[in-house]
Amino acid sequence: MGSRGKPTTLGVMASLIRREDIDLVRERARIDEVVGEHVTLRRAGMGSMKGLCPFHDERTPSFHVRPQLGLWHCFGCGEGGDVFTFLQELNHMTFVESVEYLADKYGVELRYEGGKGPKRGPAQGQRRRLLEAHRLATEFYAGHLLSRDGEQARAFLKERGFTEADVKKFAVGASPGEWDALTRFLTSKGFTHEELTTAGLAIAGPRGLYDRFRGRVMWPIRDLTGATIGFGARRLGEDENSPKYLNTPETPIYQKSQVLYGLDIAKRDVGRDKRIVIVEGYTDVMAAHAAGITTAVATCGTAFGPGHTALVRRLMGDTKDPASGVVLSDGHAHGGEVVFTFDGDEAGRNAARRAYMEDQSFAAQTFVAVDEEGLDPLDVRLARGNEGLRALVDSKIPMFEFVLRSVLGSLDLNRVEGRVEGMRAAAPILAGIKDQSLRTEYSRLVAGWLGMDPRQVNAARMEAERALRRAEFGRGTSADPFAGMNVRDRGSERGAHHDSGLGGGGVESHGGTPLSALTQEDFALAAALQRPLDALGAGFESLEADVFENPLNRVVFEYVISAKLLDNFIEKLGDAEEEHGVGDRAQQVATERWTREILDSGSKEVDTRMRTLLLVRLPVNSDHDAHGYAQGMIRALARRGLGQRVENLRATLNRLDPNSPDYRETLDSLMKVELRRRSLMDSDQ
Repeated sequence: MGSRGKPTTLGVMASLIRREDIDLVRERARIDEVVGEHVTLRRAGMGSMKGLCPFHDERTPSFHVRPQLGLWHCFGCGEGGDVFTFLQELNHMTFVESVEYLADKYGVELRYEGGKGPKRGPAQGQRRRLLEAHRLATEFYAGHLLSRDGEQARAFLKERGFTEADVKKFAVGASPGEWDALTRFLTSKGFTHEELTTAGLAIAGPRGLYDRFRGRVMWPIRDLTGATIGFGARRLGEDENSPKYLNTPETPIYQKSQVLYGLDIAKRDVGRDKRIVIVEGYTDVMAAHAAGITTAVATCGTAFGPGHTALVRRLMGDTKDPASGVVLSDGHAHGGEVVFTFDGDEAGRNAARRAYMEDQSFAAQTFVAVDEEGLDPLDVRLARGNEGLRALVDSKIPMFEFVLRSVLGSLDLNRVEGRVEGMRAAAPILAGIKDQSLRTEYSRLVAGWLGMDPRQVNAARMEAERALRRAEFGRGTSADPFAGMNVRDRGSERGAHHDSGLGGGGVESHGGTPLSALTQEDFALAAALQRPLDALGAGFESLEADVFENPLNRVVFEYVISAKLLDNFIEKLGDAEEEHGVGDRAQQVATERWTREILDSGSKEVDTRMRTLLLVRLPVNSDHDAHGYAQGMIRALARRGLGQRVENLRATLNRLDPNSPDYRETLDSLMKVELRRRSLMDSDQ
């Protein structure tokens, strides 16, 4: 992770971008806003938010964000950092690129040492350059659509029922029919031939460079931030030598298995409604949104796979819930729902089977909506209007039912052989249903569809369950219920989920220790780091290192004391009050700056432990409660330490000669420690 190389990275940056500019970007770029573009965050107590980690697969949220501290940390995989490291890891950016990206987003003008920008090597800045090329290409194609030469493309969109507002919403454009129109435009903007081929915008041929997309309607494919990373294109002419549909190839910024078209527009409604509708094409997405189905997205020329699943789950907040998947009286499912739309032909049935392979990864209920006449969503809207398209989505049936009906529909159930084959084909699908109650009920339904004794179907299902368990035991992965069914291009096998579990409504400590396992000293040290003013007021600096039984806690304490970090906080608070006046804003700014500094110790072990303690949620519900809790925990730790010293000194006295100088010296020490302990106890009365 980027956080692991932080000291080195920051050292490099100090010679490039001025440190005060980096700090200004960090302060303006609220970490909950930046992270929230990729992960649905929910409140997790005072000053804390949580969601599903984007860096490992999990069903229970262990990814926590502390906006006031500007930090994130996953208590499942142990990774964490600030807003820059989040972007570094998520988008494979360098530190420089993450700072520049956020500076541009939040309106901060960066100053470089010596008045010069960074000198980029061959690999540095590549992402920034490719994104800029795609931004300009989007504008170029949009401009061409509105030109005289874009008439055919405009007619194409109008015939499909799209208004100017629809076209503008999705930034649809058109590519000229010329061989190198875009290439000439981008090279005039300073882009090299190598950059254009790397971006997938141009192709190097024997006669030079030419445009990848020519004479097509162009749909920009955008990431969750709204930045164009690729294009989907549809041929306008009748050239049979050219593919009807053409997409950007895999590039450093575009991996189709990790992208869903339209999700940049749909993400807020997906997170709010906990519902997503997955269609098959760009025009289907546009048609759905025009009909008011604002959670519609599409894959980009590939089957729905694990990367898409992880993306959807993060944005939906699809977490482990015993009631997830239960269909309510209003037709919606508790815990959210994923609705797939497929064509009613064989290709559509195969697509459903591939999607089924990802069903078990969702806690939400999955559905399938298929038009009886085999129309896709665009054609449904053209034929029956917006109400007809909404009715299609509302007619959804559970994924299990659709897949089972599809499998059985290809067999002759009027013959004994067909019914037996149907039972054998349905058994592994039934066995793969994770909910035992649903498994039983679907077994009864299948028995009815086949006209067979339910006991026969149950026996076949139970044998399939045993086969699945054997397969899982042998391979350590989920087995494929379609094995042996000659279904091509099946979805990828899923690895085991990492369920961290949030004990007691709080967070886990690093390494997966539940909240209930955290010790008094863990909470005391966490309170001191999160509330340095309270730590000073409670006498944190007067503690002895040996009061911490956890060796790593002891190292953290010694680092805080030796570096005079609490005194440093007072200095930062004074500076912040000069900038913002006395109040909450000044304390927040001071806390953010102080937190960044204490996490830059240069020791990975100390940094990781301190970051973990900073993210531990204190079991309080208000700032007033937090004040009392922090001081109380630190004083309790001090009392424990003094009590231990009293016991040790008494034990020493018992071993000494009462007439010796050592005895009198030890007795004097014992009386002083006992007085300190009693004084501390009296102050708590």
